[in-house]
Amino acid sequence: MTRPEDGKLTRPEGGQLMAAWPPVAGGSVDATIRARAVRAARGLEPFDLLLTGGTLVDVATGELRQADIGCVGGLIASVHPPGTRGDAAEVHDLTGRFLCPGFIDSHLHFESSSMLPVDYAASVVPHGTLTTVWDPHELANVLGLPGVRFAIDAGKDLPLRVLVAAPSCVPSAPGLEIAGADIGPAEMAEMLSWPDVHGVAEVMDMPGVLKGTPHMQGIVGAGIASGKNVNGHARGFVGQDLAAYASAGVTSDHEIVGPQDFIEKLRAGLTVELRGSHDYVLPGVLAALSALPMLPPNLVLCTDDILPDELLAKGGLRDTIARVIARGVSPITAIRLATLHPAMRLKRDDIGLLGPGRLAEIVVLSDLQGVVVERVYVEGRLAAEGGRMVEPLPRKLEGMPTDTVRLSPLAPGDFLLRPKGVATGKARLRCVNGARFMSWSEVDVTVENGVASIPDGLSLLTVIHRHGRADATPRPALVEGWGQVTGAIASTVAHDSHNLLVLGRDPADMAAAANALIACGGGMAVAKSGRVIALFPLPVAGLVATTPPEETAANFAALREAANQVVAWQPPYRQFARLMGAALACNAGPHVTDRGIADGSTGEVFDPATPVSIG
Repeated sequence: MTRPEDGKLTRPEGGQLMAAWPPVAGGSVDATIRARAVRAARGLEPFDLLLTGGTLVDVATGELRQADIGCVGGLIASVHPPGTRGDAAEVHDLTGRFLCPGFIDSHLHFESSSMLPVDYAASVVPHGTLTTVWDPHELANVLGLPGVRFAIDAGKDLPLRVLVAAPSCVPSAPGLEIAGADIGPAEMAEMLSWPDVHGVAEVMDMPGVLKGTPHMQGIVGAGIASGKNVNGHARGFVGQDLAAYASAGVTSDHEIVGPQDFIEKLRAGLTVELRGSHDYVLPGVLAALSALPMLPPNLVLCTDDILPDELLAKGGLRDTIARVIARGVSPITAIRLATLHPAMRLKRDDIGLLGPGRLAEIVVLSDLQGVVVERVYVEGRLAAEGGRMVEPLPRKLEGMPTDTVRLSPLAPGDFLLRPKGVATGKARLRCVNGARFMSWSEVDVTVENGVASIPDGLSLLTVIHRHGRADATPRPALVEGWGQVTGAIASTVAHDSHNLLVLGRDPADMAAAANALIACGGGMAVAKSGRVIALFPLPVAGLVATTPPEETAANFAALREAANQVVAWQPPYRQFARLMGAALACNAGPHVTDRGIADGSTGEVFDPATPVSIG
């Protein structure tokens, strides 16, 4: 038996702190290990690992209590009074530290962080996230079912548990956009038959659910028949619409916009996934939570979308927990929302709290209030310490799905707005107003030689089909709410169909940014004065980088800095991340898609070059 000195870890002679991955990620534990755990719990044989001196964050009872934890293999065999056992192959003294379960991120998209699962794992495991529920609908919108299979395979053999949900809305707004694939009831039933698929991912075709279209009835029905979770996307739904959406069989929602829909969705029995990506929503929502007589068991935390530089700087779900605590929620409650509650939602009795028979997934905090993660144990082995993995994770880059931008180079003339039927004179055109909550407006423009002049304060947004499944003619549309753009930003990350999106005013800038992405296979680019000043290549499906996390984060930070030179951002709405969602046609109101200006409320699509009136 060995003991540490001055808080340092020790190991038995010839031993190692972490064996080779993969860990037991699916909840099945070798019968021999479980039998050994039973004997160790009874004191009939020693533990493999004994953690002593720590304060247990008991998310079952709400207590902070002194306790030692004995582990055998990947299992917790015993949580017992401090100092009552000393028989272990290895002992780690955690005096002054807090021990809590591994964090569970209930809803996210790895693609939003531009990272492969291995790189995401290396970024978040050192900060305590050990289970994720991944909706790979970004990959599915580009690649279809092969993209989901790629996601499943890429998420294996990691110290991070990756639970994949089957994308339900590919495209998210049928008829309003064309993605790289179509997923219907038959494809959904096939994915749900795969043991590695853990439910139906967020159901974003909200009008289809309310109207009871056969397409959406079939998709949701397949989820209900499978017995797996059916996850939602119910932005703005209250009252009758919320009741109808829940009656269809959807059982969760993360699209919280304020205190009213937050409370209504809890009352409706939906599991509310309160997300850290929308910080401006948290104050009102948490104030409403504090007024309730009890903590709702159907409330969990998630991240949803995190940009790569923010992920590395803040640690993902750890940061969300810390921000919730900073706004007045008790640390035990906040941690419970990221551990026990999501484990219950996932119907997982092997994770979510520290107790005998549970997997030994233990996060060690040096500061409870600030959620400062010092060490992380994954199934009884030290996996991370001091914000880094103990051993680097092997990165395998063979067989990546690339070459998904199927476009020829574009000319500046492709980005000119040419009102139909007007050679010279005046025309009134439809315009999309807003950078977050979209509304219709109309704008008068001057036309010379068939080309409209863009009024000051307005820009052009062009979304071009890039998957090779439909007409790829650029259709520039007028947008306001982005300020006076002095260059161009292009992206093949454009939720949810991920066609090529270009924002700008000057056709030469727009063409330069677009062509840079066509040449490199996708990503993001910023152009100014006719040349590219920043390029962020994302060769995997035009969504994901192949660089290590630190390099990915640095490259994105450089791109963000370049974007700051061409757009004056105004948080919380006009900010860089919102641009990638400007084409999200499943949400209410007008959005520019590869088909034109689509209205998510009515299902109509308008040609942005067709005048409302002339003269």
